[in-house]
Amino acid sequence: MIDELPGRPADSELIRRSEQVPEIFAELFDRHAAALRRYVARRLGESLADDVVSDAFLAAFRRRRHYDASHPDARPWLYGIAARLIQRHRRVEVRLYRALARTGVDEVTEPYADRIDDRVAAQQAGLAAALADLPAADREVLLLVAWADMTYEDVARALGIPIGTVRSRLHRARVRTRRALGGSDPTTAREESFGG
Repeated sequence: MIDELPGRPADSELIRRSEQVPEIFAELFDRHAAALRRYVARRLGESLADDVVSDAFLAAFRRRRHYDASHPDARPWLYGIAARLIQRHRRVEVRLYRALARTGVDEVTEPYADRIDDRVAAQQAGLAAALADLPAADREVLLLVAWADMTYEDVARALGIPIGTVRSRLHRARVRTRRALGGSDPTTAREESFGG
């Protein structure tokens, strides 16, 4: 959700204004790039995060004239663009999850943690293995809900799919990952998993 601060224009307004004054688009970048980068880094690792985020904002800038201004929050649009770019790196993502499943060490969060509790490491490894084994479409929906904190409607908009498809993919992903986590729901244990 966008911050509703007085005097702060909605994302849709920034996009509209940027058609006349392209530099205004930089404010959209300032609002969303850091969170989008964290999301991409969790999916693909640090080495690809900056490139994917840059490519996502470049694509958004080029497509800004086609943005549906009836949606004030541009996050689903931006994450949808990033999701398509992430799909190009599917093998890298699965390789990262398999490495985490083997080692229990999350390369993205480990440098910032003093130590990882054994229980959390085991849960991370189980979740990573389950994520690696999920079909890409189901994984995409699960991670947009769990890591990008999107609503079902936002995910549907981001991926250009019906909300019923979001629900069924999320249900399948939850069932599979719940088994790997010994009954925990991966979308409610967001920050405990993968070091927050």
